[in-house]
Amino acid sequence: MEVLHKFSFRLSPVTLSLNPAKLAPIYLSTRIPISRPAFPSAAPHLISPKPLSSSAVRKAGWFLGLGEKKKTSLPEIVKAGDPVLHETAREVDLDEIGSERIQKIIDDMVRTMRLAPGVGLAAPQIGIPLRIIVLEDTTEYISYAPKEEIKAQDRRPFDLLVIINPKLKKKSNGTALYFEGCLSVDGFRAVVERHLDVEVTGLGRDGQPIKVDASGWQARILQHECDHLDGTMYVDKMVPRTFRTVQNLDLPLAEGCPKLGPR
Repeated sequence: MEVLHKFSFRLSPVTLSLNPAKLAPIYLSTRIPISRPAFPSAAPHLISPKPLSSSAVRKAGWFLGLGEKKKTSLPEIVKAGDPVLHETAREVDLDEIGSERIQKIIDDMVRTMRLAPGVGLAAPQIGIPLRIIVLEDTTEYISYAPKEEIKAQDRRPFDLLVIINPKLKKKSNGTALYFEGCLSVDGFRAVVERHLDVEVTGLGRDGQPIKVDASGWQARILQHECDHLDGTMYVDKMVPRTFRTVQNLDLPLAEGCPKLGPR
């Protein structure tokens, strides 16, 4: 799954310019070949109006779908329509958390997220129906976004978080509307309304209780990933008339669509 950290307050036609230095990271989420208890693979493609240098490809290839694909043993991205993305994931039993199997799943999730690179991943997105999420936003990722967007989205770096059996609740009634995307629905974006402040409790990879108070963009990432654990994708919550291809991301919103930003 991916969330495009990009929005526009412009309501007039604009020319889409793909400057890799201005592309904000996406967070993607993905099928790992394991035997399931009783109980994906490329980034979206954009067409660049001008050739990119090898350096630019290294920096933004994950977003543009450019560059040579490296062979990896990491899981592939699960695509929309696979039941694992549309069903409720099961909780991880306490006595499972320290097991080699669960620890490897977590390691694979972190590696997959960073390789993308992305800022969040839920286990169902790599084909595993367990309630585990990982997320991380770095200064480097944030540096790709325009400063005005970083400020408006209240986006700040945070260290790696691994949350098992997360439980999310809103902390205020404030919401904001921004574009989101998902690697399980390649090449499309839509506006989604999310709470600005949330609290998430759960267990760390060591089995100890953790609590995260999040606001702004981190709160959005948490909500996006927790939705996956309940079989919900961003398209289930999107403002329908904002749904568009990535090539049309900078086109004006249709008449009657809500304005982007806090409400």
